[in-house]
Amino acid sequence: MCLALIVCFSFIVPTKNEKWVLTSGCTLKVDGSTNINKFTCDISDYSSPDTISQFNYDNAHKLFPLKGVLNIEVNAFNCHNPLMTSDLRKTLKAKEYPRLKINFISLKELPDNKKINQKTTGLVDIELSGVVKRFEVEYTFKSDEPGLVIATGLRQVTFTDFNLVPPRKLGGMIRTNDALLISFHLRMKTI
Repeated sequence: MCLALIVCFSFIVPTKNEKWVLTSGCTLKVDGSTNINKFTCDISDYSSPDTISQFNYDNAHKLFPLKGVLNIEVNAFNCHNPLMTSDLRKTLKAKEYPRLKINFISLKELPDNKKINQKTTGLVDIELSGVVKRFEVEYTFKSDEPGLVIATGLRQVTFTDFNLVPPRKLGGMIRTNDALLISFHLRMKTI
């Protein structure tokens, strides 16, 4: 009987529901390339008070469900070159779809302040130019102070994932490559 209880309790993952609010200092960066050079477009300080909530462990799917959406103004991207910035906004259809939305779906593992550079994965839905795609994202968590979680992540996407045509210039002589590397740095305070 005692052994049966130990076995049963070993499969229960103790957790409490948590909420995090984004603080100032969050960044989002997109790295890409053309057939002649590389470029970076970024949002250097995303500080909307968005909240991400975590719910009890889903034992059937082996993950922690999340709820929270980042609503990012497409016009906030800066490519550090006015022509490139304008091209990116036009390609992403900023007038029709002014927001890029990142909807957090789940995490395989919750941030643990006792672990240094904790790595895990999670699912997000990215909505861009009216198209929603689900992606697995690689995260690294760390904590500089109690109650603060810093999440960094990477994910490669393509223009064609969102039914977009990579920009071309000078009659097609300059061609933007399809692949983009998205990296983010989120500062989240436990509430």
